[in-house]
Amino acid sequence: MRHVLDAAGANTIIAGATGCGEVTTSKYPTSSFRVPWIHANFENASAVASGILAAMRYRCNEASKHRSNESKAQEISEPVNQLTSPEGAPSGSTNLIAWGGDGATFDIGLGLISGSWERRENILYVCFDNEAYMNTGVQASGSTPIDANTTTSEPGAKSMGNSLQKKDMVRIALAHDCVYVATATVGNVLDIEAKVKKALSMTGPKYLQILVTCVPGWYTDAKDTIKVARLAQQTGIYPVVEYVDGKLVNVAKCPRPRSSVEEYLKLQGRFKHLFKDEKGATEIKRIQEKAEENVRKYNLQ
Repeated sequence: MRHVLDAAGANTIIAGATGCGEVTTSKYPTSSFRVPWIHANFENASAVASGILAAMRYRCNEASKHRSNESKAQEISEPVNQLTSPEGAPSGSTNLIAWGGDGATFDIGLGLISGSWERRENILYVCFDNEAYMNTGVQASGSTPIDANTTTSEPGAKSMGNSLQKKDMVRIALAHDCVYVATATVGNVLDIEAKVKKALSMTGPKYLQILVTCVPGWYTDAKDTIKVARLAQQTGIYPVVEYVDGKLVNVAKCPRPRSSVEEYLKLQGRFKHLFKDEKGATEIKRIQEKAEENVRKYNLQ
């Protein structure tokens, strides 16, 4: 969150969904944020941001009327034009960001996010993707990868963990014709900051998905936080891509030789059951095949 805000700057308004990022930064009645920040419910950060945008537009309309009364011949200034544009853009110097975790984004908030995108609202939505409902006890979400061990997808005699594939939110955002769609990981904070700045320079709906290593939920060592995130990109299992107006304009290439997904999985306790027998080895091979598919699809190497 800090790197997103560093890139966005001080003149930014945040609508933040309930989640780990909220409970650790805003114990009532305090806040760690130095910008206007509104605590939304789990599912409605995007709707709250829509309301903020409507309020900004209304206030600007009122200011426009006042200026017209003072000087009927005078043209409205550029920031006011932007605020009252059909796209609902905020002023050129005010950034509006809604953010939430993958549970708030992939699942229970998806309908409201879709509505904001359909209305072409000039809001950047940022998903901090740690691949489960970490705040409420590490339950599986629509972002949880195949075979991962969560409290609602435990491995056992008849289960290898989560049985569902990770939902492709990037494709969903592209299907809504978002002007900017990108992914990133906490393994490269400079990339995160660059993408936030680029997104905020554009008018219209924008989506940025950031893979965030979760130490307690992934059962990783804290010292491996950056390493794990980098391996997600370097193995091809988590493609780091960038789309502008629906066109793929940039990808983060995987190194040569490319690390295997086994190296990535071994650092995470949520996948330790895959290293116990031949059945698990078969699942690791299936996950590797998914990485190979991503490499071909996005020309990652």
